[in-house]
Amino acid sequence: MRCPYCHHNDSKVIDSRDTPDNDGIRRRRECLKCNLRFTTYERVQPVSISIVKKDGRREEYNRQKLLEKIRIACSKRPIPTEAINKAVDEIEVELFRTGESEVPSRAIGELVLNKLRGLDHVAYIRFASVYRDFRDIDSLRAELEQLQGAKASANGSSAEEARRAPRRTAAKRGRR
Repeated sequence: MRCPYCHHNDSKVIDSRDTPDNDGIRRRRECLKCNLRFTTYERVQPVSISIVKKDGRREEYNRQKLLEKIRIACSKRPIPTEAINKAVDEIEVELFRTGESEVPSRAIGELVLNKLRGLDHVAYIRFASVYRDFRDIDSLRAELEQLQGAKASANGSSAEEARRAPRRTAAKRGRR
């Protein structure tokens, strides 16, 4: 294994453990040249999946690209990295469970939206604004109202009650 610090090709394994989700092995290694330690992960290489884009192009599935897009949507939100990684893992499991060699990008987008809806509503709207390509403020407003209605029903109140609830403005709260 190549050392990420000095690029020497020889290292020794200090510790091996299963990953928390039992889908791979985490190894702590020490470079035999510079003696610095680093971590590697070993996972089973799943069957290759091609993503079919809207315009018909095909692109090989890339976990890092999916992770990056979700991280962008979740940036500056109080979402732990572990929660984001878990969401990507769950999306991946659903993708590979289909057994299909080609998956439409739309299907992946819907899986991401479903995960983000349960994770963080702001991240959901950020991703949806790019993924759904809202043409105007009305289509964005409709998505927000749908999300707010789902949140209100989950809390046991109706969307109408949520609309009638008093809203506190910056003037009412007092600026700090």
